[in-house]
Amino acid sequence: MLAEISTDNRNRTVSEIRHVFGKNNGNMASAGAVAYMFHKKGDIIIPKSAAKVDDLMNIIIDAGGEDEPIDDGENWEILTATSVYESMLEALKKAGITPASSSVTMIPDTYIKLEGQQAAQMIRLMEALEDNEDVQNVHANFDIDQKVLEEVAG
Repeated sequence: MLAEISTDNRNRTVSEIRHVFGKNNGNMASAGAVAYMFHKKGDIIIPKSAAKVDDLMNIIIDAGGEDEPIDDGENWEILTATSVYESMLEALKKAGITPASSSVTMIPDTYIKLEGQQAAQMIRLMEALEDNEDVQNVHANFDIDQKVLEEVAG
């Protein structure tokens, strides 16, 4: 897990974040300790109803992208290098395709499958971190089935 935090009082925030981790059975590492496991990428989500995969591939290639769109069920996910993120968005808009969402984010190199109690603990930890006003973003490398997410969300 990688948290991006912006604060005006480092000591207070470190104490609060350490408390959140401890309360939710987590351990806080030193700054940057897990950063090597993540890479900054552009992440663009396109509803499948908005474009066919062949059309997306042509746009991706023309805009300087390298990877095929990822099929995540109801959407296509396009991951780009940050250097071509803006040109990819422009190319999609020019083609009349409106992304459902787009952002520059940290993408993990590998994912860890979590189930049962571990999944529930991770979701509680993520929610607790996101509730802290100094936490800007939380990136994680876990994979939890949609069914488990729904059960935990209640």
